[in-house]
Amino acid sequence: MIKNLSAWATLLFLALFAALTLWLDRVVQPSAPRLDGGTRHEPDYVVENFSAATLDLAGQPHYTLAATKMTHYPDDQTTQLVRPHFMMFAPNAPPYHIYAQRGFITEDGKDAYLYDQVRLIREARGTASELTLDTSFLHLIPDADIALTDKPVVINDAHTHITAVGLKLDKRKHLLKLLSHVKVRYEPRSR
Repeated sequence: MIKNLSAWATLLFLALFAALTLWLDRVVQPSAPRLDGGTRHEPDYVVENFSAATLDLAGQPHYTLAATKMTHYPDDQTTQLVRPHFMMFAPNAPPYHIYAQRGFITEDGKDAYLYDQVRLIREARGTASELTLDTSFLHLIPDADIALTDKPVVINDAHTHITAVGLKLDKRKHLLKLLSHVKVRYEPRSR
């Protein structure tokens, strides 16, 4: 009987050891790859020649976005833009147009990053002449009416030429802050 008990105990121990080994093998093995395409960076939709508008509380446009192509990626919920054109509006102020060759909008839609030949144009209004700003990169926060860059910028209006590195534009406060290496050339009106 003791011989039988010893054999059964050894067999039970080996069965438990085998079960533990199988369980550990499953725990440490990577999960099987998903076959639904969710892990690939492939678009789930593409829209060409589109435009969209965000309205303020009074029902007036706050900003608009148009692009020749918009591509959305479901794996990281980002949106790529080809030739985006933002327009920002405010009561009693000239609109701002912002153009670029390409852009990127974050998952929550709160930030837009514009790249390559970025140009901001403030339309002329009243005594204020048209103002242009050129840079290679611009970070937009449209809901806050803020634009930022740490890249070189060139700003021109009817009488002023400015170069700088970096800027913060706060449209609500009518504030343009140049961050470094600022050079200004002012040309007064000829009489």
